[in-house]
Amino acid sequence: MGQHPQASTSDVDNAWDILESQIRECYGRVVYTHKVHEKNADLYLARLRRTKILQILLSAITTGGILGVLFSSGAKVLEVITAATATTQFFLNTYIKEYSLSDTAERHSVTASKLWSIRESYLSLLADLISRQTTLDDARKIREELQQELVAIYEKAPRTISKAYKEAQKALKLNEELTFSDEEIDLFLPKPLKKKNR
Repeated sequence: MGQHPQASTSDVDNAWDILESQIRECYGRVVYTHKVHEKNADLYLARLRRTKILQILLSAITTGGILGVLFSSGAKVLEVITAATATTQFFLNTYIKEYSLSDTAERHSVTASKLWSIRESYLSLLADLISRQTTLDDARKIREELQQELVAIYEKAPRTISKAYKEAQKALKLNEELTFSDEEIDLFLPKPLKKKNR
């Protein structure tokens, strides 16, 4: 029977380094995507608040206009303003019903929560890899499971908007290319897991 050649120490070390690099990249992407969904939720909630304030304002103007028309004679300008305000309010109400800003914000929040869990799992996997508390095969298995969980999350995730990407980028101080240097990923990691400390 033929024997498989033994892997050299440098080959084994190289395998650990390659897997760690990939997990670090996955971790960085999940950190970024998590923040994008958080920012999306914030943006939709802010839009909902502004819309609700506008609804109240339009409702007050419409009510005041109706009362003005009832108690004054020949106020044609007041009738036109009241009609225009009521029409605007109708379209605003339709917009809110059609786009369901609160539901969209909630879906982004749920997605962010699920991504947070994945992010923490990647962090734990990194810790296990760096401290050699797992085997390469076990680490690969965990990586594959996390990838499958991510696919399921992304399939149900709401679409994100470019403003959220810009805000996430600003919040995380990353560049647009979704590439992560060791220094950038180190910004997200606790001190013992930072590459520069090893």
